[in-house]
Amino acid sequence: MPTIAPVSDLRNYGSVLEKVTTGSPVYLTRNGHGVYSIRDMKDEENFQKAEAMIQLLCELNAGIRSAEEEGWISEEDFRSHFERRRNDR
Repeated sequence: MPTIAPVSDLRNYGSVLEKVTTGSPVYLTRNGHGVYSIRDMKDEENFQKAEAMIQLLCELNAGIRSAEEEGWISEEDFRSHFERRRNDR
């Protein structure tokens, strides 16, 4: 369950940081509007992994759309393309 606190609570940042746990970030507000969040490093790692997975899925989707519009290539062409790239290094 997230905790919501005003930014002014950071004057005593130790008490704010004590409220941060895995799965329970602290959201800081200014004039009643959210401006910052403080979360556990485990949550941050999970967030970054999720972002990477979303980006990968978007790229895969773009590849599938491209293949459906422009046509698929053969397995032989696929293999030779990457063999050439490996040999160019």
